[in-house]
Amino acid sequence: MTTVYYSTIFRQSAPEIWKIVRDFNNYPVWVEGSGESRIEDGKSGDTVSAVRNVHYQGREIRQRLLALSDVERSQVYEFCGAPSLPVTDFRATLRIREIVDGDGAFVERWASFDCEPARRNELAGTLRAWFAGWLESLRASLGDGMDPDAAVAGEWRPSLHGSGPIRRLWP
Repeated sequence: MTTVYYSTIFRQSAPEIWKIVRDFNNYPVWVEGSGESRIEDGKSGDTVSAVRNVHYQGREIRQRLLALSDVERSQVYEFCGAPSLPVTDFRATLRIREIVDGDGAFVERWASFDCEPARRNELAGTLRAWFAGWLESLRASLGDGMDPDAAVAGEWRPSLHGSGPIRRLWP
């Protein structure tokens, strides 16, 4: 079993982000608005066991919502039908946590899956890149305006007290 993880910081609050992503049918926020989705069998996008049928880049992808928690602001889902990668036993989680010292949110995505051992690193890298892209699409749909490279370049970092960049207090 392989696990892939990706996380980032958003300037919006956790409740504000959760309001958008809680609906499992809101797939377009993950792909810059270019995909479409519908929930099968007339269920709502917050119903555990709902199947999301996605049409994206000429492919049909079906995913089942396994868990949704408003307390933890999390969703867990799996592929049902053919996965979009050559994997088995795929299970993914999205979680949004409040940053206590400031108004932002810590957003995490991870997935576990099995695959051919020779392809493990390749598929993990692909999925990690997809997670990054999906979270940047969400950031853009929220109008965050944060340069995705800014935190790495030191131009923007979350503050310890919500009042500006972290500054080193010792030499």
